[in-house]
Amino acid sequence: MSVPLALLGLLEREPSHGYDLKRDYDTYFGRGKPLSTSQVYSTLGRLARDGKVVAGDPEPGAGPDRKRYVITELGVTEVETWLAEPAEAEPHLQTVLFTKVVLALMLGRDAAAYLDAQRAAHLQRMRELTEIKRSGPLVDKLLADHAMFHLEADLRWIDLTEARLGALASEVGR
Repeated sequence: MSVPLALLGLLEREPSHGYDLKRDYDTYFGRGKPLSTSQVYSTLGRLARDGKVVAGDPEPGAGPDRKRYVITELGVTEVETWLAEPAEAEPHLQTVLFTKVVLALMLGRDAAAYLDAQRAAHLQRMRELTEIKRSGPLVDKLLADHAMFHLEADLRWIDLTEARLGALASEVGR
């Protein structure tokens, strides 16, 4: 997820203060990894520097003066371009799972035990996601579905790799 583009998209929806952007980002995109306030403001600073947003005059309020940020035409164009471009289908062909298996084999360690432990962790996470799908709001259900599809693909890969460990071990040097 691109934080600057997500913030631009939220600003295209409506001009907002930094704290409101943080709240909305965390609500919709930051599950499990909320943005820090400093990240929001440093990103807004870069977006303003690059002419993609403008900050309004400080507004007095209950706390410190706050600025309302507004997206510019350049920012809108960037969001439109980003939304129109498909995401790469496989940005990381060499995943952490693959790297760990190959290294385990290269180092003479038990790659099958690692795969078994990874399978157990994935299955546990799928149980947690299934509960979210049962009781959570629609946004959480859709995110849980997305995560489960990735976990299912990993589980299929784990099974296939486990069946090929002997051949892989001979290719990588053990």
